[in-house]
Amino acid sequence: MADPETQWKVQLREHIAAGAMHDSAERCDAPKCHPETRVAVQDELVGWIENGDQEEDPKKIVWVTGPAGGGKTAIMGSTADTCREKGLLACCFFFSSFTGSTNRRFKRCLIPTLAYQLIQDDGLRDVGERILSCVERNPAIFEKNLKVQLDQLLLQPLRESGRNMESPKAIFIDGLDECQAEQHGDIPRTRQEAVRANEADQKEILHALLKASNDPSFPFRIVIASRPEPAIQSFFTEFARHTTRRIFLDDKYNPDADMLLFLEAKFAEIRREYQLSASWPPSDVKQTLVENASGQFIYVATAMRFIEESSAPPQELLDQVMALRRQDVSTNPFAPLDALYTHILNSSAKPLLAALWLSLIFLTGHLEDQETDKKLPARFTQLFLESSPGEASYVFRGLNSLVSIPPTDDHTSPYSLFHKSLTDFLEDPSRCGSLYADDRYELYDARYLQIWKNKGPATPLAALEKGVFIHQFSEMFVDHLFSLLMEQNFEMYDVAWWPPLPLFRNSFEMQLVSKMSPCLQVHQNGDAQGASKARLGDSRQTEIAAP
Repeated sequence: MADPETQWKVQLREHIAAGAMHDSAERCDAPKCHPETRVAVQDELVGWIENGDQEEDPKKIVWVTGPAGGGKTAIMGSTADTCREKGLLACCFFFSSFTGSTNRRFKRCLIPTLAYQLIQDDGLRDVGERILSCVERNPAIFEKNLKVQLDQLLLQPLRESGRNMESPKAIFIDGLDECQAEQHGDIPRTRQEAVRANEADQKEILHALLKASNDPSFPFRIVIASRPEPAIQSFFTEFARHTTRRIFLDDKYNPDADMLLFLEAKFAEIRREYQLSASWPPSDVKQTLVENASGQFIYVATAMRFIEESSAPPQELLDQVMALRRQDVSTNPFAPLDALYTHILNSSAKPLLAALWLSLIFLTGHLEDQETDKKLPARFTQLFLESSPGEASYVFRGLNSLVSIPPTDDHTSPYSLFHKSLTDFLEDPSRCGSLYADDRYELYDARYLQIWKNKGPATPLAALEKGVFIHQFSEMFVDHLFSLLMEQNFEMYDVAWWPPLPLFRNSFEMQLVSKMSPCLQVHQNGDAQGASKARLGDSRQTEIAAP
């Protein structure tokens, strides 16, 4: 039998976003600063953490901000690594709305995740014990609002311990602008309502962090990184102007020099692999790439991933990038990045379908596990989307610089993007032009119904894998499923195989199915709950994995 401390630690563990920690396995491929790059801003952050109290006007919060693609997450990840090595790291939370576990999107896991990291710190053992005592006294603390969680899981344990930190430590909160409000209820929000709800949650987090920083018992410095979105900008202007130091990633930190270092290192790797001349490519090529980037690290990172692909010789791929028409950044700072994304997507054999699939995977919540909110495995997504065997490999060929595609024998990892700026591009018709996919929901409905009709995906599968696919597929409930089904000609469907599936386990769904097809007879049993039992009229109860 587990001791009480272990019991409450396990309960706390159940409410965290483990993938949001800076050193999580989920973030093993997360961007980090290339060696010897972004040194100035990293040194400034570490110096502030170590010696901030000695400044003329000490601050407890630093806000790292700048446009998309400027390298904020890489800087935060690398600086957190440095702080861990120096013993300066307290805890972290890396929000992500487009990759990794879905619980990294929401505020509900923030405070428990920070608290869980603190109890792992041997130097804060007394604080950790008080955190676990709080969970023991109030196991429902995880259902409370953010302010209550902050007070009971963090501030009260720190007050009660009464300890003074021997050395400063920092809390890192990255990607705050990617925090999303959870959907409660069945009525979907409009885009405008979703934006307002997201902003409300982001501001709630900021107010909680500001409250913590002003508490005398709170010993940590806080580093927050986000894009300068209006709601976040407004908060720091109106409420935290006098308590926050701002670091804006502009020319002050010489990003062009850092990008040149990055490009030289990457081109050196290509030269070694392909045995190219030491003078390849000419220095003016690297300078042009830096100028095209307009301060956006994501541009040179994406360009190099594209050139590193083995789809063509590196000189040929470099020529393609260099041939992109020089873009005017005065009206659209993302124009060069948009041109690069457009070119890479157009290198797919089916550019429109590639953009449509990426939009469906990353701009909707349809291809996520309904219980865990995690992205479904790439293997399942591939089988769901394909209308013919091998179509996914054909469509996504050449897109490895945009999408992380698991190997064919990996049936658990999802597709993931290298950077959120691709979703920004795909959801804005003024940026992606003819690649804009406004019919992604129609595609989902069509594939959903086709799989019901065919009793499986287009790709033939062995019985065991097909059984796994169908079981997972049948749990993908969409709120308009039955309205979709009611519009169909049910002579096209062999519905006799439906009742054993997870979707049709309760009385409500079975009654609907019974109205759809005369081949099903639904009988009510006599128990107190009035649950229904279904049996097939012709006694042909098909196995889930039946062809």
